[in-house]
Amino acid sequence: MKRTSAILASLTAASLLLSACGNNANEAASPSAGASASGSASSSSPAAAKLKLNWYVIASADAQLPKGDADFVKKTIDEKFNVDLVIDYMPLGTDFQNKFNSMVASNDIPDVFFAEGIPSNQYIADGVAREMTGLVTPANMPNYFKYWVTEEELPKYQVQGKFARAPVPYEKNYYRSYYIRKDWLDNLGLSVPKSYDEMVEVMKAFTTGDPDGNKKNDTYGFTAYGNGTNMSLEFPTYVKNGLFGDFMVEGDQFIDTRTDPRMQQVLTDTRALLDLGVVDRDWLLNKNGQQLEKAEQGKAGIVLGFGKNLAFDNNPEGLQAKTKEITKVETANWVAFDPFAETGTYLTPVPGNPFLFSSKSTDEEINRSMQILDWLAGEEGFLMTHYGREGTEFTRSGSTITLNQDAFKTNVTDKGNFLSVYQWFTPISGPEAFGVEVSDPNITDRDKEILATMNAYKLVPSVGTSLVVKEGMDLAALRKRMNELQVKVLYDDKTAENWPAYRQELMTKYAGKEIFEYYAQQVSEARGTTVSFNAGN
Repeated sequence: MKRTSAILASLTAASLLLSACGNNANEAASPSAGASASGSASSSSPAAAKLKLNWYVIASADAQLPKGDADFVKKTIDEKFNVDLVIDYMPLGTDFQNKFNSMVASNDIPDVFFAEGIPSNQYIADGVAREMTGLVTPANMPNYFKYWVTEEELPKYQVQGKFARAPVPYEKNYYRSYYIRKDWLDNLGLSVPKSYDEMVEVMKAFTTGDPDGNKKNDTYGFTAYGNGTNMSLEFPTYVKNGLFGDFMVEGDQFIDTRTDPRMQQVLTDTRALLDLGVVDRDWLLNKNGQQLEKAEQGKAGIVLGFGKNLAFDNNPEGLQAKTKEITKVETANWVAFDPFAETGTYLTPVPGNPFLFSSKSTDEEINRSMQILDWLAGEEGFLMTHYGREGTEFTRSGSTITLNQDAFKTNVTDKGNFLSVYQWFTPISGPEAFGVEVSDPNITDRDKEILATMNAYKLVPSVGTSLVVKEGMDLAALRKRMNELQVKVLYDDKTAENWPAYRQELMTKYAGKEIFEYYAQQVSEARGTTVSFNAGN
């Protein structure tokens, strides 16, 4: 429905683990949906005592929960499960983690919380997170297992011999694509690029050729985000050099893409783009979402985005609509493309970041939270948190729902775009898992063309499993130093000739060799074939 869904998808996909129907409303709320600490079923229903629950989750930067009954999701949850659900939320990033660490230090741990892979491992080691054995089960969370996650995936999520985290439901297609201003191409007499070299030529033209015709030198070819610390995976220089996502397998070799020897050429190519002046000068400082804002403001002509409806005409918070609204250019036209569409654009998805339970929460607080989570994972909760209320923001006929855009704008978008706060647990772009089809009369031929373009992209097989570190392995320190060294290459050294030495430091001083050999062992076990890691340059 909106850009925030795409941003949530982006947040999940961009931070993949580094450690790693019918109406089901009655199922989710039934007395048997809870479990005691020992794993046996316990009675938990709306007739039980009212509980106050606290959750800490991710949301897009523009999301804000409205007060009172305007937040119809909270009203429904509170009444259905006899709770007062208080959700604290922030965009994923350093501030998100720092705030949670402050909560932990104050012994004020939310009943349910979202975390990235590396921090979640530490929270488990520190006893912040509660064991999920006997809790997250098909009996207690039937929707979660029926539609999104298999029991076979959960053992791969264990760290330190404990099952204390479980994967958030994840998109089976990232809908990850570069988008380009087709109207700018038309103004300059250019075509949509079909190769990396053509993409760079377009970046040059967008930077120097006054594509918007305002007679000012105020546009860039490309923008991305680095959160102030990271060599962004959004740069096409990775795929140009055969590196996809976080981890890969080539033949019998496990590849950690960002410490691979080929990063030397990735950094060289990226520095070349920076030298050309075709990249937004503030890309490194951009937080996730700001790169899209700059594209919408007409400051850049190419940007990477997630979500199948990110640039749809009928998405009021999307790239296309916001660009027209902000720039007042009615001919603005973002189209999907990828210079590597035929050879491989990205990896097939694997489970991403986890949710965890507080070790300080009571059995009943966990039971009630599980019921709510499973409702969110079911058809009724999914439809409400993505499309609104049946009969108001959408109507339904059998397995087809029809959207009411005016009501959605009035009741959701204009009230803080608040549904994205509840979509943290189901950052999925559509209801196909439930056999439900969205009929939207406002979907245009242009929208359908965007979707067809993305569906035609070739994806490269992933490693096939989530990866975890074991106790004593400090992946966070390695990644922190890796980011520092890569930024140093780009902005201090301005040459990648030192990358082999930097990589060796990561493999030895920061134990990269041990960490990635352990990853290779996990991939070998998941695949049933031997995969090894080569720490040499």
